[in-house]
Amino acid sequence: MKKYKNAFTLAEILITLGIIGIVAALTIPALIDSHNKQVVATRLEKFHSMMNQAITMAELDFGPRDTWFVDNIGYNLQKDWIEKYIKPYLKTVDSGNYNGCYYMTFADGSSVVLANSNGRDWFFFPGNIENCWERGSNPNIVTPVGKCVFPFYYNPVKSSTSNGFNEWNFETYGGGINGTISNLKNHSIFGCNNRSKASTSSWPAYCTRLIQVNGWKIPDDYPFRVKYR
Repeated sequence: MKKYKNAFTLAEILITLGIIGIVAALTIPALIDSHNKQVVATRLEKFHSMMNQAITMAELDFGPRDTWFVDNIGYNLQKDWIEKYIKPYLKTVDSGNYNGCYYMTFADGSSVVLANSNGRDWFFFPGNIENCWERGSNPNIVTPVGKCVFPFYYNPVKSSTSNGFNEWNFETYGGGINGTISNLKNHSIFGCNNRSKASTSSWPAYCTRLIQVNGWKIPDDYPFRVKYR
């Protein structure tokens, strides 16, 4: 008498594969989002730390930061200033001109771009600039703010306190405001809330600060899906 081994039928196999596909479709996007959040937050914290370390090291060579800071406007002047005072103290793999702005790229693939209108507004890209950069009529407004680019503010001048930023620091944008989590989220101009498009009068610049005060972690109720590639 022949003995038959139990085996799956073709229909059962197809059903199983279908279930696996449905489960994967439901879980993989959440895993990707979680990974993106972790990478972006980690790179934000690292960038904030290394910029302040670079500035502190530059002070050892050039003296107090307010004596050598200049609000340079335009690519060439900014390039000369950064390459003298900042870049030597950072580990960069690339630098140069991107759309009229000076940029530096780091080994982990992140980059920073200095606004071409002053020496204070810096935009950090956790990933590839090309996959994130958008510009409107104002060349200093980078529109995917809070998603794949995050503003920082450099205020090294003692007397420059009227804007609310702490003295001497390279800050997250909003780092010096005397406000609450609610203010970081709901400020009429810079609040980190879900605007469809940034503009010259309204863009969510406080998202960087919101992540910082949350311990350099993307909050659970963060209004955007972040990315780094």
